[in-house]
Amino acid sequence: LLLIIGVILVYMVMAAQFESLLDPFIVMFSVPFTFTGVFVAFFITNTTLSIISFLGMVMLMGIVVNNAIVLISYINILRARGLKIKDAITQSGKDRLRPVLMTTITTLAGLLPLALSKGEGSETWNPLGITMIGGLTVSTFITMLFVPTLYAVFEAKLKKKEEKMAATLQNDIQTVSQLMINLK
Repeated sequence: LLLIIGVILVYMVMAAQFESLLDPFIVMFSVPFTFTGVFVAFFITNTTLSIISFLGMVMLMGIVVNNAIVLISYINILRARGLKIKDAITQSGKDRLRPVLMTTITTLAGLLPLALSKGEGSETWNPLGITMIGGLTVSTFITMLFVPTLYAVFEAKLKKKEEKMAATLQNDIQTVSQLMINLK
């Protein structure tokens, strides 16, 4: 229930930020891949799902969508400046790769002692570090590759739909004009 509420709240905040329902939907596509990374990390380290690791999954949602928000918002800024979709996606990937990787690497470095510690009480906190490292690693690559591709696909479909609607509207206007001429 907490995870579902978290997803809904994150989506609502992004919808308000982007003033769009589509952009947050695209950003949220990076979240399921986070769980893939978590379960791969669990398999590699022979870790089981616990309350602490589940807490890590909830925390990951906020971190993961942050990287996608940085990318999508910059794509939107470049498109507002007049760049075409493909050029905006390519440029934003180049410009935002370093900041996304820097934040990811520093977060991973900070979590490494938590995941690798062998001291007293480490059996409680190791799953949190493993969860965060596995999920963040996979989601970062998915964010930088899959999210821009998905953005391009959705925008192309929207553009095609708008062009079809414009053609239909133009056809309707011509039909009405022809009827008006015939009535005179």
